[in-house]
Amino acid sequence: MKKVQQYSEGHVRFLKGVRRKKIIIWSARAGLLIALIAIWELCARFEIIDPFVTSSPSRVIATIGELYATGNLFYHIGITLMETITGFFAAVILGYAIAVALWMSDGARKIFEPYIVVLNALPKIALGPLIIIWMGTGYTAIIFMTIIVAIIVCIMNTLTGFLQVDGTMLTLMRALGATKRQTLTKLVIPASLPQLMNTLKVAVGLAWIGSIMGEYIVSRAGLGYLIVYGGQVFRLDLVMTATIILCALAGAMYAVVALVEKVLTK
Repeated sequence: MKKVQQYSEGHVRFLKGVRRKKIIIWSARAGLLIALIAIWELCARFEIIDPFVTSSPSRVIATIGELYATGNLFYHIGITLMETITGFFAAVILGYAIAVALWMSDGARKIFEPYIVVLNALPKIALGPLIIIWMGTGYTAIIFMTIIVAIIVCIMNTLTGFLQVDGTMLTLMRALGATKRQTLTKLVIPASLPQLMNTLKVAVGLAWIGSIMGEYIVSRAGLGYLIVYGGQVFRLDLVMTATIILCALAGAMYAVVALVEKVLTK
């Protein structure tokens, strides 16, 4: 039995072109990363740059091996991941709930909006001493710092997405007799899904900033602690190693959010 062709020849060529372009882009990304690492290693090896100050890929790998051998690698990674992920989800959930409440009440939104803008402009590091007094010197203080760094942006971005829903559609919902809650669940939330995904992507970076900032101020473990400790004892290999691990973890968390976006937007 002859197999029926699903796509035209032109469409097949188009799909092959798209696939080829993706392969080229990913190959270029990988090649650029490999080239940068090789240049960094060669410059440090031939002392074009000072390896004590800039470290080198081989020293970073050796430091990772040392941390793994002593059992400290996954211990510090686990603590920072716990603080970041907990603060991320708390900021997103609370921010979304507050944005919904502000959308439901125009009066509340107009009252609280200036304060939200001011809080967003406030340097959160200034609250560090207060957070230590309020929360102590444990993980709670770091998670709280992560939340306050990310939550305001979550509120503002989510609320902006709600308010940008097509006015014609809102008018149609009111004409059909929909309540505000029905309008929210049937129209506003689904229509603002792309904005929510953008908010999650922004919140990923802010959550990492908050957790590392908190570990700078008050911590006895975590990648931020390793960076501070390495700087204090002039172990710059340790500083660079912790920084590179942070970059890898932040990239992985962003990739997970991007994957969730692909699944939901289908």
